[in-house]
Amino acid sequence: MRAALLFLVTACCLGVLLPAGASKVEKPLPQVDGVLQLTKSNFDKALKKSTQLLVHFSAPLSGDGQRVSAAFQEAAAELQGSGVTMATVDVSKDKDLAKQLNASGPPPVRLYINGDKHTPVVCPVPKNAASILTWLKRRAGSAADLLTDFSQSKDSEELLVVGFFKDIASGYADVFYAAAVDLPDVSFAITHDEKLISKYDITHDVVLLLNKSRVVEAYKMAPKTSKGDLIAFITVYQMEVVTEYDGQTAGQILTAPVPNHALLFISKSSKEFKQIHSAFLSAAQSFRLKVLFVMVNVEEPRNGRLLEYFRVREGEAPLIRLVNLTDHVTYHLPSDKFDTEIIKTFCQTYLDGTAQQLVGSTLEKVAFNPDKTAFVLLYLPYSQKSRALFPLWEELAKAVEHREDVVIARIDASANDINLSMYGSYPALRLFPALFAERVVDYTGKETVKDLVKFLDKEMEKAKKYRVKEDEDRKKYIEAMKAEDAKKDNKSKDEL
Repeated sequence: MRAALLFLVTACCLGVLLPAGASKVEKPLPQVDGVLQLTKSNFDKALKKSTQLLVHFSAPLSGDGQRVSAAFQEAAAELQGSGVTMATVDVSKDKDLAKQLNASGPPPVRLYINGDKHTPVVCPVPKNAASILTWLKRRAGSAADLLTDFSQSKDSEELLVVGFFKDIASGYADVFYAAAVDLPDVSFAITHDEKLISKYDITHDVVLLLNKSRVVEAYKMAPKTSKGDLIAFITVYQMEVVTEYDGQTAGQILTAPVPNHALLFISKSSKEFKQIHSAFLSAAQSFRLKVLFVMVNVEEPRNGRLLEYFRVREGEAPLIRLVNLTDHVTYHLPSDKFDTEIIKTFCQTYLDGTAQQLVGSTLEKVAFNPDKTAFVLLYLPYSQKSRALFPLWEELAKAVEHREDVVIARIDASANDINLSMYGSYPALRLFPALFAERVVDYTGKETVKDLVKFLDKEMEKAKKYRVKEDEDRKKYIEAMKAEDAKKDNKSKDEL
């Protein structure tokens, strides 16, 4: 009886503490050092709770991902108690959420405002915590917030972007500020100070790039000037006239707002490097904002992927390629001379749309024919050594013109994107035997018709033996396929 009474008393007390219909205490969102750890199950909840939700979609296994994570974590410590909620999503683990938010790739940092899940504000890829803090500050500010006594920065080696405007409430100032928001790693200032305008002899609204108070370049504002125009100007003139491709500059080059890139593939230790690089640099001056000039050292092992992408072999350097990063169409400088005027003419024909793009179908059609042996001279039209072989190749064609199973051809290697793993420079003599397999044999013997025919006959005899084996293998394969089909038919009949 006492036990029953005690139970009733306890129940009554609990009834007072937890009235009927009361909800349970809400479980807090998981966090590490002030940064929410979000997944598909709690992302929407965090979105509803946050006026400003800054999310880092992290890829922990990548080098860039680790760098951005460190910057994000440091910025989170600075933003404690602010109106910005910091959160991270591991895209390698929560692939469904990343796909749903279209966040599987860059940009890695996005700001969600007032619960809007579908149109986040993209944060420029941060170099460090200061990048994130500056971006947030500029987003929340106005053009007037960029007013500064930039004379204090005259000893700085960093570039300073200064907007000289007669009226800081003008549309030009708004464009200027919009560009500043998207470039948080660049120092900006804005002024309408008459003394400063007089000092730099300003007669119109203009944006100056300054280094130690020295004018690097000027951009005259116009009614049609957009934020993108100004960002392109600042970004390009931040870079060297010719930028060497390496681990530190790769991201800057690939994300530059100029899609047309001129690439000089050259060995930095070569005797001609200084002269060719000087000509390349001189040509580059005329194409700022139109073509980005990049130098690639073919001796650098870490550039291997880039060389592979453009199908450039170290032995072919020096050479110059032009490529548009939007359509990835590639063009080759048709000259073995690399002076300034030749490079400038090449770039201009490219911009005019009259340059000849690289194509890859000609070689495949001629060489990889299983019923004919092709002996091909791969040449460069501007090479004297290549042209010297033309008469010999014509003699060889006449010597074997009665043989229907042989094709003698010459192909312009500069106008063909040759998809072959072959090393060495041009001109090159290569034989493609009449086989189903794409076999290639280099000729390195004497350059006489007699020796060429002897080599041709020898390789054709070898190919006959290979062809017999190929035919046997193909026959076995066809018979095996027929047997497999017969099995399937019998099984179907049995099932019926």
